[in-house]
Amino acid sequence: MDILSWIILGLLAGAIAKILLPGRDPGGFVGTAVIGVAGAFVGGWISARWLDRPIANHFYDGATWAAAIGGSLVLLIIYRILFGNSRSR
Repeated sequence: MDILSWIILGLLAGAIAKILLPGRDPGGFVGTAVIGVAGAFVGGWISARWLDRPIANHFYDGATWAAAIGGSLVLLIIYRILFGNSRSR
């Protein structure tokens, strides 16, 4: 997969992570999209590095999607812990 595929996968993974973890995010849509793209890269890296499961070079591989969504969820949770209370309700 090229970099554009990872960005598209990250945007979709960020949206799915947002659906799975609803609530107010300090960054809004743009912040969630950035977290999704970063989460796709982080999830793929963690999968290849520590889980000994290199990601496939196919956009439709389930393990690739799981890694991207998992990475997005982790980054979204960390982001909410660090910056969640800084925004007035």
